[in-house]
Amino acid sequence: MDGMSAPDVSCVGCAISRAALPCSSPVGGLLVMSASRASHPPPPLPGSPPVPSRGFLIATLTGLALVALCDLFSIFAGVRYRLTVDGDAGFVTAPQRDLDAAASLYETATRAQVMVFLPCAIVFVVWFFRMRRATGPLAPDRFRHGPGWAVGAWFVPLGNLWMPYRVAFDMWGAATLLPSGDESHRPRIWPLNLWWGLFVFSVLFNRFTGTEFEDARTLPEIQDGLVRYIASDALDILAAAAAAYFAVQLTTMQRHKAEHGPFGTATAEHTPAGSA
Repeated sequence: MDGMSAPDVSCVGCAISRAALPCSSPVGGLLVMSASRASHPPPPLPGSPPVPSRGFLIATLTGLALVALCDLFSIFAGVRYRLTVDGDAGFVTAPQRDLDAAASLYETATRAQVMVFLPCAIVFVVWFFRMRRATGPLAPDRFRHGPGWAVGAWFVPLGNLWMPYRVAFDMWGAATLLPSGDESHRPRIWPLNLWWGLFVFSVLFNRFTGTEFEDARTLPEIQDGLVRYIASDALDILAAAAAAYFAVQLTTMQRHKAEHGPFGTATAEHTPAGSA
């Protein structure tokens, strides 16, 4: 999840099984693997991998939708505030009642973002932790750290801009189906990269916008600050949508691999090596 648009809000300190394979080689920063030879049947997944309930996924998607709705409300309030400020003569002759109403609506939108963000972020982190536990048995040697880091990584200063991605990358790899033929493959990880790229950029842009707005003293600086906040809210909506898609894809991949084994139907999850 990403940061909210209020100046004082900070972000909550916001993938390829190889256990059954004989060899691997790097291609494009990812692991390219070949399936076991027909003379060596692949071992099954260890134990009975858990199939997580969809309840937390639904709660996570609901939280992300609420965040996006609050951002839309903030965009509406910000545009109205900006248009009021940009009246015939700005603050000088604009009706005080209109200015107060626009400012009050924008403050309400900001408070709504703050109130919604924290519980939604908690729900997302809980889902993230549960998915780490659920994907762990799919590839026990794939993960660099224990399940606790699925929570702790979000609270490491500066490290939370990278460490949760590593956990998510390992989860994505553990949930990815293995190739069923002799051809090497490259798993598609663009949903993960899209989510994380938008998330980090939205957090950094939000913090920059908040700092600039706090230092604004002149009318043009305040106007520019409102425009940046509107852009930050729009970016936050995109990040929330990407997070929702990532969550759905990871959950679907984990459930499919846990229910049908490590090979299943790989065509839906893999792209041939060398493709764009």
